[in-house]
Amino acid sequence: MNFVRRILVALPLLAVFAAPAFADEYADAIDVFKKAGESASFFGKSYGYAVFPSIGKAGLGIGGAHGSGRVYQGGAYVGDTSMSQLTIGLQAGGQAYRQMIFFENKESFDKFTNGNFEFGAQATAVAITAAASASTSTAGSGTSASSSSENAKAKSGYQNGMAVFTVAKGGLMYEATLGGQKYKYKPNKPK
Repeated sequence: MNFVRRILVALPLLAVFAAPAFADEYADAIDVFKKAGESASFFGKSYGYAVFPSIGKAGLGIGGAHGSGRVYQGGAYVGDTSMSQLTIGLQAGGQAYRQMIFFENKESFDKFTNGNFEFGAQATAVAITAAASASTSTAGSGTSASSSSENAKAKSGYQNGMAVFTVAKGGLMYEATLGGQKYKYKPNKPK
C-alpha cells in the first residue's frame, strides 16, 4: 500500500516536470524545419503552419499512422490538430517522422482548420532526409528527397495552398500503399 501512495504522489510531480519537455518537442520540431533547406523559407512567407513533432507509422499489409500537433497563425499557437491514416497495400515495418504543413493564405488555413480535413489522392510531401523511405506521401508516392536535412529541395512550392515536408526520425518501413491522411482541428479556448 505504501508503494501505491508513493506512485500517486510521484505522478503529479512527473507531470509538472514533463510538461516543459513536451512543449519543447514542438519548438524542437519547428527548429528542425527552420534549419532544413527549402522548408526554412516557408516560415517567412506562409499564413500559418501545423507542426507534428512525432507521427508513428506501422504496417504489415494493413497499416496506420497517428500523431498529434499544433497549429500556428502568424507565429502564434491557435489550436491543436491530430492526424490519422489507414493504409492498405504492400507494406511492412514501422517508422517515426516529423511533419510540417505550411498554409499559403487564409483560404488554405481556413480549409484545414474547419474541423476535419483530408488530403486528396494526389497530395504529396517532400521528404527532407533520405532514410528508409526516399519520399513520403499521403497517397503512397513522393516528389523528392535529399541526403541531409540541411539540403531539402522541393520540386514545387505550394499545391492547393499547402506545402508539406517530412523528416524521418527513425525506423524502417517498406511500402507501396494507398491511403489518405485525415486531420482534425480543435481551436484553443479563449482565456
